[in-house]
Amino acid sequence: MTLKALAFNATLKPSGNTAASSTDFLLEQFRAAFARSSIELPIIRLVDHDIKPGVSADEGGGDAWPSIRQQLMDADILVMATPIWMGQPSSVCKRALERMDAFLGETDDSGRMPTFGKVALVGVVGNEDGAHHVSAELYQALNDVGYTLPPNAVGYWVGEAMSSVNLVDLDEIPEKVKTTVNMAVSNALHLARLLSEAPYPPPA
Repeated sequence: MTLKALAFNATLKPSGNTAASSTDFLLEQFRAAFARSSIELPIIRLVDHDIKPGVSADEGGGDAWPSIRQQLMDADILVMATPIWMGQPSSVCKRALERMDAFLGETDDSGRMPTFGKVALVGVVGNEDGAHHVSAELYQALNDVGYTLPPNAVGYWVGEAMSSVNLVDLDEIPEKVKTTVNMAVSNALHLARLLSEAPYPPPA
């Protein structure tokens, strides 16, 4: 089967912002890794959309989440990429996770959420230590709403503490970042293929 992937860019910088986004820069590494398997990686820049606060599938009043959610449901693999702010995932990232909370109430007769069988990866950027903390938060949240995570499910870069250098400021992506992203994508594709062929069974 042909797998579909989707990325959420949870930068705080809207499109057209004069400042370059390191989250964009990292996601291009994920996009290149997926392309090696002939899989496209559409990227939704969440801050460009009017995603209402809440925990339902549709909060009304021009809420942009229902159309984004449909793209999410159509994808086999989600890449959730966020910058680190104050040691935490961005508020935009948290808004999307809160809206995904609706999956908890949409289980089938066996208690499985509509995301069962879907795979998630994480991308994290920042210029302070904290990538492990942020990825741990996202791992837990994504797993809570039904996603399966492969081994080495994060690609990240953090700069020196108290420094103003961002990933996008580097002349080239560090080789370790490239190899980590490549492994994350390879593991995600393998896991997604396995789950498509052998879905999770109903609980006994």
